[in-house]
Amino acid sequence: MLVVKVAVLTIAGTIGGIAKMIGGFDHMLRALIVFMAIDFITGWLAAAVFKSSKKTETGRLSSTAGFRGLIKKGCILLMIVVAVHLDGLLGTNTLTRDAAIVAFSVNELLSILENMGSMGVILPDALTNALELLGKSREDRK
Repeated sequence: MLVVKVAVLTIAGTIGGIAKMIGGFDHMLRALIVFMAIDFITGWLAAAVFKSSKKTETGRLSSTAGFRGLIKKGCILLMIVVAVHLDGLLGTNTLTRDAAIVAFSVNELLSILENMGSMGVILPDALTNALELLGKSREDRK
């Protein structure tokens, strides 16, 4: 019973420490994490079921591509930690953190739309045009 108690307290302490590092577990952060999960799931579905992933040459599921995606999502959370500390340095309350969360949330939403489009989900014209426009700007940055 003591082992279970120690395990539960360790997990709770770890989660609390991480939440403190990323500026608290508020609605904005929860939304980003939900978007990340949906992006991962839709990406997995596009590769596993529809064989239409843009992350692999064959369009099929790849453990390497999935691992890279998870690493990128981890790095996004690390950037939120950086933004929290920038807010502390600049005295901007949560301005930098909130801006970073919004920017990364928009990026996740675009990726979700791309995944759904690759699965054949019909997207409204406004979203399709936005994806094309943003896709071109991403190519310019490479």
